[in-house]
Amino acid sequence: MYYLDNGIRRSKNGWFFLIGLTLIFALLYLGSALFPGPIDPSVTKYFSLAMADKARLYNSTPRLLFILKFLLQIVLLFWLLFSHKGQTLFHRLQMICRDYWLTSAVSILCIWLLSKALSLPFSYYIGYYWQKAWGFSTQNPAGWWIDYLKNSGIELLITLVGGLLFFWLVSRLSRYWWLVGAILFSLWLVIAHFFLPIIISPLFNNFEPLTDSAAISIVDDLAQKAGLTIDDVFVMDASKQTTLANAYFTGVGRTKRIVIYDTLLDNYSLPEVKAVIAHEMGHWRQNDIIHGLFYGIVGTFTVFGLLTVLLKPWLTKNREKPPQLWAALQLALLLILFVSSPLQSSISRGMEFRADRFSLELTRDLSGGIQLQKNLASRSLSDLSPPPFIVWFSYSHPPALSRINSLEKAYAQTLDSLNPNR
Repeated sequence: MYYLDNGIRRSKNGWFFLIGLTLIFALLYLGSALFPGPIDPSVTKYFSLAMADKARLYNSTPRLLFILKFLLQIVLLFWLLFSHKGQTLFHRLQMICRDYWLTSAVSILCIWLLSKALSLPFSYYIGYYWQKAWGFSTQNPAGWWIDYLKNSGIELLITLVGGLLFFWLVSRLSRYWWLVGAILFSLWLVIAHFFLPIIISPLFNNFEPLTDSAAISIVDDLAQKAGLTIDDVFVMDASKQTTLANAYFTGVGRTKRIVIYDTLLDNYSLPEVKAVIAHEMGHWRQNDIIHGLFYGIVGTFTVFGLLTVLLKPWLTKNREKPPQLWAALQLALLLILFVSSPLQSSISRGMEFRADRFSLELTRDLSGGIQLQKNLASRSLSDLSPPPFIVWFSYSHPPALSRINSLEKAYAQTLDSLNPNR
């Protein structure tokens, strides 16, 4: 009894700490979104103030909707867990389904549907309407809905399978469920990274091998300089969805590849394309996918360890756990991911800075790298002077001005090393 009471007390303390930190971060994010502060005058070295104002206007609404959506998701899960109507819902599910596994599956499905219904207006407004209003989306409503339903179908399948596996673990392995769960989820991360480029991504876009002779020549030249053997460079037909340009490095093992948006090849100069490809080679050379997986696995074991404390009130001694456990798990994960966002963002920004510097080392073209950052920021309306807290909290990529300053600093250091008497 003492162990149980002590466990419940630690669980309450953990929840209070997590909720308190979440509220602090949420209020700081909301305040930064509402009152972003004056635009840094140094942006005028590369951009106009009119562009900076326009970019800030474009980014303000999605930021406000992001934090509003997050807070509503928290309210929904609190309602399910602690309100009388929420408890009545779970009780009725148990009475109707009777079977433990059916009750668990239906509870998972109901919570998923409620969450999707809540988030759908936000997804549509930010993902389609806002992008269309600003001229970035090239989709019609039907195209957006098709992609949304595909995403939702994949998400539902993963949620149901993962949810039932979770209930099996806590039912059968009452003491070590978190350890086995962390191992299985870590394996899933590796499998997902392997199959993402060859199974999931082709459901949404077509991928063709790079055939542009000038771009192929760039790839061969840069790969030789980087000491890499790169066989797979693909072009994605992103233009069917957006006017925005991008490229990324993905996959593990035999599925490793560099993917370039067709909008990048069509709308950017060869020096800019070269800088992008060199940047992605930087991710390849520095094993950023492997490093990301390592951090993900460490984070997985940490989160599962925290869950053993936070979920204690719902981890009853009975083999059949209450369906409310799934809502408690969703709430805990939502809060943990939110408060750990600054750490995740910092790691990602560090990788991007290093890839930028690697790109500069390969191309030796500072002007091309700067022009790329200017065009990417201008054409995508990236916030040119984002609030420091929002950068710290949620930016996976450094702001454009930070990237340009970093490139200039790295270039100056290179010149100094080549000519110490300069």
